[in-house]
Amino acid sequence: MQPQQPGRGSMPGLPTPPSGWPIGSYTTYAQAQKAVDHLSDEGFPVQNVTIVGVDLMQVERVTGRLTWGRVLMQGLAGGAMLGLFIGLMASFFIQPATSALFVGVLGGIIFGVVSSAIPYAMMRGQRDFASTMQLVAGRYDVLCDPTTAERGRDMLARLSI
Repeated sequence: MQPQQPGRGSMPGLPTPPSGWPIGSYTTYAQAQKAVDHLSDEGFPVQNVTIVGVDLMQVERVTGRLTWGRVLMQGLAGGAMLGLFIGLMASFFIQPATSALFVGVLGGIIFGVVSSAIPYAMMRGQRDFASTMQLVAGRYDVLCDPTTAERGRDMLARLSI
């Protein structure tokens, strides 16, 4: 009976460290993806390949300033869309349909504005900006099963990325 490799055949859903030998290292995920795509195009058994992000960083990109006007407009827009959806669903059961739509949109706007204003007011100016979060790596290594690593490394050495 063979011992199981870490990351292969383990219980699904449990985090396991990657296994294999490095056959390439790239500065962007797109380059690592292109390398694996090249291996696949050449008939290499890519089911034994893993792309591993190394030196992970959490990057927060600021997208703009938050003001009361922006917060309330976003709440209004989101609430109107939610209310429109609820109003459409209710219009199947309530007649006249326009009344159901009107009440749904109005209720959605009120809900959206209130549910946006309360958290913003509670922040008391501590975070007056909007942002997006992203997890990025300093480099991306391509790992491969040891039995085919040398062949994979040779194939990637001929690829110019």
